[in-house]
Amino acid sequence: MSIKTNLIQINKNLDERVTLVAVSKTKPNDMIQEAYDNGQRIFGENKVQEMVAKWEKLPKDIQWHMIGHLQRNKVKYMAEFVSLIHGVDSFRLLKEIDKQAKKHERAIACLLQIHIAEEDTKFGFDEKELNDLLLNPELHELKNIKIKGLMGMATFTNDKHQVRREFKTLKALFEKTKSSLPDISILSMGMSGDFQIAIEEGSTMVRIGSSIFGERNSH
Repeated sequence: MSIKTNLIQINKNLDERVTLVAVSKTKPNDMIQEAYDNGQRIFGENKVQEMVAKWEKLPKDIQWHMIGHLQRNKVKYMAEFVSLIHGVDSFRLLKEIDKQAKKHERAIACLLQIHIAEEDTKFGFDEKELNDLLLNPELHELKNIKIKGLMGMATFTNDKHQVRREFKTLKALFEKTKSSLPDISILSMGMSGDFQIAIEEGSTMVRIGSSIFGERNSH
């Protein structure tokens, strides 16, 4: 299957309220260019260095999303151009993003990562930590970030009921969070293996890699 065919197939399964992030991590520039030539404009990377290298070489109207776990000392390398940071999992990271965005006179869009999986390997806020963050008066002093929504990853399991339950939890939390942050609109959940369940449960953004580009090269 070609990248073009894969994109057409996936887009048929998405309704108009769902944004597709093509996960291009470990993929070479020519594959990203091929997806771009077939209309895809949003790409997700999980390593800052790799994203910077691709940003330098590829068309400038690409929106780059940082989807991996982000260390504070790496923010400065992508602050100039990153469109959306998916995995914000601490107030300290938000403060660093704000500081680096200010240097470039821009506001960087962020999603707060929520821990919904039943495994300990995933990062993110739990409900209490999220509430503490929303009540923190310092949050509103950060003028160079925009919190656009929430993001979460379900447990890596074949148990569809569990995955659906975790997505339901995140959707409920998203609705609750709207009372503190009325402008949030993005609920990023769902990847190649579970995006259809995620969409049924209210996802507005899905991150799909292997179903577009083929199996991932590990590195």
